[in-house]
Amino acid sequence: MSAEKTAITPTRQQDFPEWYQQVIKAADMAENSETRGCMVIKPWGYGIWELIQQQLDRRFKATGHQNAYFPLLIPLSYLEKEAEHAEGFATECAVVTHHRLEAVKDELTGKTKMIPSGELAEPYVIRPTSETIIGAAFARWVQSYRDLPLLINQWANVMRWEMRPRLFLRTAEFLWQEGHTAHETKAEAIGESRMIHRLYEEFLRDHLAIPVVPGEKTENERFPGADMTFTVEAMVQDGKAIQAGTSHYLGQNFSKAQEITFTSREGAQEFAHTTSWGVSTRLIGTLIMAHSDDDGLVLPPRVATQQVVIIPVTPKDDTKDAVIAACHALAETLRTQKTYYGDPIRVHVDARDLQGGQKKWEWVKKGAPIRIEIGPRDIESRKVCMQRRDQPPTEKQFMDKEEFLQLVSNILQEIHDNLLNKATAFRDANIIACNGIDAFHSHWAGENIGWLATPWAGTAEEEDRLSKQHKITIRCLPVEDAGLPEAMLSLIGEPCFLTGKTSDSIALWGRSY
Repeated sequence: MSAEKTAITPTRQQDFPEWYQQVIKAADMAENSETRGCMVIKPWGYGIWELIQQQLDRRFKATGHQNAYFPLLIPLSYLEKEAEHAEGFATECAVVTHHRLEAVKDELTGKTKMIPSGELAEPYVIRPTSETIIGAAFARWVQSYRDLPLLINQWANVMRWEMRPRLFLRTAEFLWQEGHTAHETKAEAIGESRMIHRLYEEFLRDHLAIPVVPGEKTENERFPGADMTFTVEAMVQDGKAIQAGTSHYLGQNFSKAQEITFTSREGAQEFAHTTSWGVSTRLIGTLIMAHSDDDGLVLPPRVATQQVVIIPVTPKDDTKDAVIAACHALAETLRTQKTYYGDPIRVHVDARDLQGGQKKWEWVKKGAPIRIEIGPRDIESRKVCMQRRDQPPTEKQFMDKEEFLQLVSNILQEIHDNLLNKATAFRDANIIACNGIDAFHSHWAGENIGWLATPWAGTAEEEDRLSKQHKITIRCLPVEDAGLPEAMLSLIGEPCFLTGKTSDSIALWGRSY
């Protein structure tokens, strides 16, 4: 394949949104379903989600959280108890109003129609998030300070009616985890929120090779009903932002609405301080947009469904059995003797009766981190031909088999580090420091503009006006150790670019998905 021709068309530069859809299609990850706004996640895509789920779940349990499951249907009256929260999701809610279908024959057409009947006494909302239904359970479970902290996580699906769906980024139904905790004190609950915030930052960096900016949302951008919302913001290759995970301190707002009370150490009745936090299948869309190229998906090794793909090269039928046997022998050695971050290396032998070139490009487009080719001569010389997804598709490296076995874990880590370093360099090059209102306005007239960092001491009304004017939002107010480029740090202490007031905050502005 020539340098001008790519496996994916259009390219990122030509049409980024369509490129994104074609990467998903070429990697056979997901497809739109017959249910409007919903997707079918195919095995290659779902395998990535399973790995994200498994690895995050270990981290949650290591910090004392337990998994539980709560109803999909939430009584409407539960949402009405927390008015601010319900209003924030009102336009996205799907509502169940009937409990039965009746078959009715149309006299004109002769066709049978299924008509809803049996109207419910109270409608149910298909969960957009579970604060209210879990709060009701917490109210039953918590009696005394001795019952706290209560640390619960749920792996589930949710429904938020989406008018402009996009696979893995915005779909009406999506998969996620939602943590919900109750605490004795404000300080403990905020500590929980910040701990999960840091856990998400580390997970995206160490597992997905995505360098996020951790920060706090402004009042305008907070989760409905929360006192504080912490976010991790990722920049993808068109310069837009993706909110990759959030952690919320809910104060006593939900505990008062749901009557989550406990007897304190002094014998008084107090309301618990609660938190909620979550990430979703949007992480898959984020890693696609952060790492993939014009030849297809590029997967960080820790969440690659298969980390090593071995392709037999069998030019003659009389060598086929021996080559395939050698491939399976290498695969078995990798699975049983080699690990990466404590897990057996995931390896697949592609012995399908297809041409080698076709198989190679399928695995390039699927983003497999390492491809190995073995042919008859390689068996004799005890060598393998290795190709890495973080390098050009035509680049090859011939290695002794024993050397490859010795280095395979290091090579996977090198691939991760290369992806992280590349994404970090791109992010830092596309965050621009700005401390003047004219420069702020002129910046948003451009294309592929990345983010602006400004000193900020404006009001919620002033933020809203600028956001609507330029179709942007403050993505976050970065925390002190957010790892911002040096140029951004120079803004600390500068007067607000809009009001001229003394500012101790930096605001990151950007357009988002």
